[in-house]
Order: sequence, then structure tokens, then C-alpha cells
Amino acid sequence: MPPFDSPREACGVFGISAPGIDIARLAYFAIYALQHRGQEAAGIATCDGKTAHIHKGLGLVSQVFNEDNLHHLKGHLGIGHTRYSTTGSPRLNNTQPYILETLDGPLAIGHNGNLVNAPKLRRELLERGVGLSTSTDSELIIHLLAGARGTWLQRIRQMMTIAEGAYSLTILTRDAIYGVRDPWGLRPLVLGEFENGMVIASESCAFATIGGRAVQEIEPGEIVRIDQNGYEIVQGVPAEKAAFCTFEQIYFARPDSTLGGRLVHRVRQALGRQLAREAPAEADIVVPVPDSGTPHAIGFAQESGIDYSEGLIKSRYICRTFIQPTDRQRKVGVSMKFNPLPENLRGQRVVLVDDSIVRGNTSVPLVQLLRDAGAAEVHMRVACPPIRFPCFMGVDMASQSELIAAQKDLEEIKDYIGVDSLYYLSVDGMMDTLRAQDGYCNACFTGDYPFETPLLEMELELKEKERFAGVLGN
Repeated sequence: MPPFDSPREACGVFGISAPGIDIARLAYFAIYALQHRGQEAAGIATCDGKTAHIHKGLGLVSQVFNEDNLHHLKGHLGIGHTRYSTTGSPRLNNTQPYILETLDGPLAIGHNGNLVNAPKLRRELLERGVGLSTSTDSELIIHLLAGARGTWLQRIRQMMTIAEGAYSLTILTRDAIYGVRDPWGLRPLVLGEFENGMVIASESCAFATIGGRAVQEIEPGEIVRIDQNGYEIVQGVPAEKAAFCTFEQIYFARPDSTLGGRLVHRVRQALGRQLAREAPAEADIVVPVPDSGTPHAIGFAQESGIDYSEGLIKSRYICRTFIQPTDRQRKVGVSMKFNPLPENLRGQRVVLVDDSIVRGNTSVPLVQLLRDAGAAEVHMRVACPPIRFPCFMGVDMASQSELIAAQKDLEEIKDYIGVDSLYYLSVDGMMDTLRAQDGYCNACFTGDYPFETPLLEMELELKEKERFAGVLGN
């Protein structure tokens, strides 16, 4: 089942160069570790220096791949991808990696992010006579690369000068793998190494599964090339004012990943401690909304001195379905995902800690589950500020009309979800905890977007993407 009221990350990307060995199985285990970044589709493309091979499909990594189709993915170079659809619906032709044949050999890409000027780029490509078969931004990027001139490094730089938005890319050519991070650094990208070669991934957690370790994070605007000679990092375009997505720290990244030199789990505990300082509660137990709210709740309990306790058990065996839920089904579906522990909750004053509230439509039945299980009081604490603005940089949050904090004030939200008290972490408190007054994109909280493109224009461009997707049909 989908995470009904959580922001959804767009994708996870991976790249590997391992001279002398077939890398398909390594790529499989790496993107398996990135499953949390995309659960609609997965794919791997490989190359042996001459010929490229690809397999991709709808579903979880374990559903798309098996021993037979991995066996046919020959080559020492490869990229992998896991996908959520933020632009382009969950259809097979929108599944990545994308691959083309060029005069310089095969070209394949995996993309995490979203281009805010995609409709403009799409129109320019169509006017040049380039045919498009998907509704995704990622297809635009591969055509920009294929249609440019010069070395692959020169082509990548040309693409970076005209693509506005969020992109962390892994690019497969016949000689090397490239990793590319947008000049704002909106999405993460990390370089790693293992016994047989070099790797690139959205997160460092992908390296441990193949016996690797992180070397360094790719900085905004940088390009990294990995091949049989190791790695080389160059500046692709000048870095803009850093705007790393705050939600990577709050929710998206796996807790065992490292971002900005800090373990994500420890950052989330620190956010929970700050939340406890800002919004204390008289209560008996602190209960997380599992799993994403767990480290925040641990920090809240540590700072407040209130006992930490599990009050909700999450079913980890309900796989994602491609039947898109209605709002009513989202609410009913909460009881499929979570079961309360009445013995832990009966007669207790509960602090319920969640990482975020988007629409609010799962908070209502969650709170009711606790009350039905005997909780005497329920006090909601949220480990990020209210989400009032949509994201156009590769995060599927909802339209502004669906965001509960954009439509209701704090007291109205409290009454709507049925809690005894409700507090969000402040923007200042969040930034103090992240040890940065800038360098992050907080547009979903503040409406201050990192691009010059006006909000209205970005909304119109998003609608144009949706219309293009409709032309292709199902």
C-alpha cells in the first residue's frame, strides 16, 4: 500500500564501474537498498564496452528482477533506478533507465528530480523534430545529451546550462559512468568505492549492501566520471545558492545514510529533541508513527524524559499496489497498515510523534485508532513545520488545495484530526538543528523557491506536463 499521507520521493539512482566483472547482481542489491526512494518501478542498464543491455518493469525491485533476467545483463558498467512518478504516470514507458543508441555508442540515464522548465524544453525538442514517447522530464535530458556535440563531458555541461530544476543523474556510456548533480544541490548524490571498483548512488546506504563505503558527496554543479582508472570530479557549471531538500533529512533518506557528514538517524533524533523543547506536553508515553516517525519520537522522549513506547505496529508485508487509492480508501487503509497495542495505550496520555502532516487524512484515523485502543489523551507533535506550498522539484506532496496547513490554521487542524493538542516544529528550530541558516530548500514551508521562475508559471508548467501525459493514454 502507498504511504497515504507522506511526501513521496521521486527516485533513487545508482551507477557502477567494476572492470572485469559483470555488475548486474551488484546493481540489483544496490537499488534494493534504495527501494524506499521509489516503489513503482525499477530498472538496470549495463554495458560491456560495446553492447548495452537493459531490463526494467513496474513493481518493487524484487518483483522486477530474477536470476534469469539478471543473467542477461552483461557488462562491467551499469546504472540502476527506482521510481516514483512525480511527472509522468506509472506506466512501463515511463520506467527508467532510458536508453538510446548514438553515433558514440549507447547512452542511458537514470534521473532523480524534476525540471521546472521542462515544458519549454519539450516544446523546443518537438520543434526540432525530436519525437518523445514519454511524459517525463528524464526523457528530455537524454535527448538533450544525445543531440549535443562534443565529448560526453562537454554535452553534460551543455545540458546543465539549460536545464533548470532538480536533477541527480547517473549516465551510462560505453566507456564510463557519469554522475551529475544540479547546481542547487537539491537532490543528493554520493561517490563510493568497493573492492572491485567505483560506485555512485543517491544515498550512502546503497554501498554497504555490496561491501562498499562512501568516499565523498558530490557537490552542487559537479560531474563525476568513474571508469577503469578510478574517478575524476570536475565542476560542470558554477554552483548556485545551495538549496538541498530539507525533507531528505526529515523523511526521505534512509536513517542509516549519511548526509552532510551526519548520520540521518541522529539528525532526526535531534529534530525530535528540539520539538520537545519547543512543544512540551504533560503525558505518560511518547509513541511514534512508524517507521518514519520513530527516530523523531526517540529524540522527543530523550529530551522530555517521558517514556518511549510502541503504540502502533506497522505491517511490513503490505506491498505497494498500482490501484490508486481514493481519499476514502486512504482513511480505511490506515487500519490495514497499522495495528494499535491496547495494553500499552490503555489509560495513557500519549504524545504521538510524526515526521510530517501533508493532507491530514491519515492522521484522523490514526488518532482514532489510539483512542479506540484506550488512550486517555492524544497530543500530536510534528517534526517539521506546516507544509503550505507544493513542491516542483521532484517531490510528490499534493497540490496546494490538498495541503491541510494551506487551508486551515493550527486550531482548525487540531480539531480536524481530533487531538488534544497539536504543535509543529518551527522553521528556526529546524534550521538550528540542521546547523544551517541557509543551504536548504524550505519552499514547501515558506513558499520561497530557489528558482527565478514564478510560482504561477511553475504551476502552469506542471499542468502542461499532465496534459502531455494525457495525450499518450494508458
